[in-house]
Amino acid sequence: MIQSVQYSLNVIQEEARHLVRKGALSRQQPIYTLCQYIPAREWACVEGELERCDILLRDRIGDLLGREDWDDD
Repeated sequence: MIQSVQYSLNVIQEEARHLVRKGALSRQQPIYTLCQYIPAREWACVEGELERCDILLRDRIGDLLGREDWDDD
């Protein structure tokens, strides 16, 4: 049985945050670059959730993440 992940805005943000921390993505890259890290069969769900939240794929990942608090500041 194939299990599908529910992509809420929080899940998408956490995935993006993880990839930025790991150095795989930059906060300046467009959100659509996330598609490289999300299975193709699930990308339509991600797009739908972003659209529902009025977030454009061409917006920056930093805009998706918003303000972040750092523990070491």
